[in-house]
Amino acid sequence: MSDAVVNVSFSRDILPLFRPTDIEHMIAFGVFLHKYEWMSQPANARSVYRHLAGQTQPQMPLGGPFWSEEQLALLKRWIEGGFQP
Repeated sequence: MSDAVVNVSFSRDILPLFRPTDIEHMIAFGVFLHKYEWMSQPANARSVYRHLAGQTQPQMPLGGPFWSEEQLALLKRWIEGGFQP
């Protein structure tokens, strides 16, 4: 089965990409990386993506290491795939 066919899941594929320190740090800014209900809001997910990709500053995670192209592509697939839980 190709990667394009496999649904990307928040709990299985996306949540594990966020480090606990990143999750804790972002809560103070009202960004809840660990909560599906927050991340599945299109505006929130797209904003997080733009920060992770360096399209919006500051680039996340602050101080790096920054996400790989593969990690960014996975998040983009999750967004484009309809925010599967």
